Amino acid sequence: MTYKPYHIYGEDRPGRWIITVDHARNTVPLEINQGDLGLDPTDMERHIAYDIGALGVSLRLGELMNAPVIASNFSRLVIDPNRGANDPTLIMRLYDGTLIPANAEIDDREELRRKEAYYDPYHRALAQLADSREDPILLAMHSFSPRLNGKAPRPWEVAVLHAAHDRRDLGPHVISRLRQESDLTVGDNEPYHGHLPGDSVDRHALRNDRMNVLIEVRQDLIADSAGQHAWAERLAPALTDALTKSGYEKRLEHH
Repeated sequence: MTYKPYHIYGEDRPGRWIITVDHARNTVPLEINQGDLGLDPTDMERHIAYDIGALGVSLRLGELMNAPVIASNFSRLVIDPNRGANDPTLIMRLYDGTLIPANAEIDDREELRRKEAYYDPYHRALAQLADSREDPILLAMHSFSPRLNGKAPRPWEVAVLHAAHDRRDLGPHVISRLRQESDLTVGDNEPYHGHLPGDSVDRHALRNDRMNVLIEVRQDLIADSAGQHAWAERLAPALTDALTKSGYEKRLEHH
């Protein structure tokens, strides 16, 4: 079977939401050192290689929201589709204290090959999917580790990332809705800032004036299918309610 650097699930679903999973899998294509980045297999199961649980949450969300899901099929350590094409962290040499042997001395030729083989096809497919829908809403699903670089445990169960200059900003409405749930500590642009120039949301939403939100769920909560389904079933109504609160659908009716 021919290797494909992305998968689209439910491509024919008519919903306006498009769910993206930039860091869906820890796959390493065979043409890279016979499918091995030189790491111990246990490292490839860590958050440095992919967003643990994000794909499972997204697939269930796609079913609940009648929305297509586009997911990468290569590890973020191969090349990171959530980075701008000129970002110096596009291919990580060192991540959370772990050296990536196959990337340590990567040359420009191999970096370009990976970009053309994996990064570009993923982004072309996402662009085509978004262009095929009228006024789509981009939902970027990620997950974050309970702690990073030996720092204190992160207190948020879920976080919403958004750009301050986004004039169609859905993020604050999602935060407000999730904070109605008393058992949640909701991060607002935590543990990461909500915008990097050239990142996936910037490229496919902000530059096209599309409504969007990026959600991060803590990985220990979605490490198994039960947690993934539970969080999808929690997020789906919250997203729908936030969209209604934003007045977006009413604006469309008068468009």
